[in-house]
Amino acid sequence: MSMRTHKLRCTGCDLRIAGEDARSDFRCPSCGDLYEVEYPWSEGAVVEAEKVNRPNPNALRYLWQERRTSSLAIDQSGVWRFRDLFPIVDDDKVITLREGNTPLYELPKSAAALGMNWLLAKHQGMNPTGSFKDTGMTAALSVAVSRGFEWVACASTGNTSAAMAAYAARAGLRSMVLIPEGKIAWGKLSQSMDYGSTTIQLRSDFDGCVRVLTEIVNRAPVYLLNSVNPYRLEGQKTPAFEILEQTDWQVPHHIIVPGGNLANCSALGKGFAEMKHLGFINRVPKISIIQAEGANPLYTAMKENGGTSLTPVTADTRATAIRIGNPASWRKAVRILQANGGWCEQVSELEIALAKAEIGAEGIGCEPASAVTLAGLKKLVADGRVGKEETAVLLLTGHTLKDPEYTIHYHRGELFDSQEMASATSAQLTQYTASKHGPIVLEPNADDVLRALDAIAQNAVPA
Repeated sequence: MSMRTHKLRCTGCDLRIAGEDARSDFRCPSCGDLYEVEYPWSEGAVVEAEKVNRPNPNALRYLWQERRTSSLAIDQSGVWRFRDLFPIVDDDKVITLREGNTPLYELPKSAAALGMNWLLAKHQGMNPTGSFKDTGMTAALSVAVSRGFEWVACASTGNTSAAMAAYAARAGLRSMVLIPEGKIAWGKLSQSMDYGSTTIQLRSDFDGCVRVLTEIVNRAPVYLLNSVNPYRLEGQKTPAFEILEQTDWQVPHHIIVPGGNLANCSALGKGFAEMKHLGFINRVPKISIIQAEGANPLYTAMKENGGTSLTPVTADTRATAIRIGNPASWRKAVRILQANGGWCEQVSELEIALAKAEIGAEGIGCEPASAVTLAGLKKLVADGRVGKEETAVLLLTGHTLKDPEYTIHYHRGELFDSQEMASATSAQLTQYTASKHGPIVLEPNADDVLRALDAIAQNAVPA
């Protein structure tokens, strides 16, 4: 299918425009809402029926598997392997780092603790720069290349900046990152610097960085690569396709995602909806969004008014990837919650940390923002919103090495202050004590080490 057949449709007023006609801030001139990419075969597309070349599910399933054996970079990508369902650039304009193809892990320990039969984790932290952002960045940056831009830019809490810097470097473009000063994990900041991006720290929060960047792209020929860019979501919908492949096209009951700027749930919702519309599956999973208590504008909006309006908050959470108080894609997220029947829940800092330690105990690990999924699932199971016999997939958005300081502080008992610990329940304190694995300092003596091992084996504290 030709890349020129797609349009951008405003998700607010249904205005349709050509992709190259979008404003530089990707806002609809009529209502100010965001766009999504629409194809002739999309549900609700305005096109003459006889001109629609509808994708064939059986043929595409076979083709996507065949591409796995190809030596071409575009076929080895777990994003562009599915390019038949997002023809947005010509093949020779694709910029790829072989992203996607991430593992779907079983979590037997966590499932047993919840009394669930089967719990899975789609680990997007196994992408080239260590987060799910790569799947969207390969798509949107390829569009920037196809349209002749020399500069690309983003505002970021960390993962977006790393992904953009890497793909821009790969494409030979110049990139600029605006980050909130002192509010980004150093592991992520180091990536954008290493990949050669111009990194600017603003004395503001993420939302302040977004405001400045919006003005910049409106005044200069700089291509915006934040998640308001609808082409980002075309790449970020492909994990939905991978999950279906990896479960032999058996649709999970629930997908649980972290809630930051809220584009990821929108992308996955779009991906599953397209699979159903085209006949790959006969139902879609419920998609639930989990936010940190200190950065919970969507949770508050859903609770207070059903998501008809959202009041920004001053975000404050150690899970830096979702420290966002004014999410750009909140209306899209509300539509996904309403369409798929999922929920929005919030979790505390202690609940996040304990869940992160549980995932780590499975041998896979994740960044703090990813762990909100397990913490939120516990609440959904406890009140019956997720049945113990149902299948749930946690979306782990970032690698554990994205924020190593968090993990170190947790296991050394330095993450929480005395007031936070005083508010913990006895069960939480017990779990916290049992899950800490800080270093043991001993003299260089084999007998001392062996005694320590014996003490640990006997569940005693070594002297």
